Amino acid sequence: MTIQVRPVSMDDWFACTQLQVSEEQKKAFPAPVVYWLAESRFVTDFQPVAIYKDLDLVGFAVYSDQEHDEGDYWLPALMIDSKYQGRGYGKEALRALIQRMQKTLNCKRILIGHRPDNHVAGALYESLGFQRISEQLIDGEVVRALKFGI
Repeated sequence: MTIQVRPVSMDDWFACTQLQVSEEQKKAFPAPVVYWLAESRFVTDFQPVAIYKDLDLVGFAVYSDQEHDEGDYWLPALMIDSKYQGRGYGKEALRALIQRMQKTLNCKRILIGHRPDNHVAGALYESLGFQRISEQLIDGEVVRALKFGI
């Protein structure tokens, strides 16, 4: 499987805005891609990326390139379009994002959040080594961390 993450560009920004999660997932991923693109114009550490399977745009993510706290970096958004879900693209995209963040940032940990009832996201993150770091919700989300060689 060839999954790539690329910075959103002039050529694909609009196609990214057309990506959708399923109706039942909108509670878990309530902000549409257009929101994240707009926010990334003002929150300048947010780096929006398009997720491709070969030539097909299949998803979208946002990561922060600014250290949050002593080697911690956030991955605030990750989504796969509803018509491409269930094929392992989310897991491969998350692996690609982890590699990108490890190579370009001095990460000690990557932080990611999800709604408590989003068991699919929780299982995906756990399968790649993200561990829950707090019993309390932060902004209504479970927060998980992936630690690197600390």
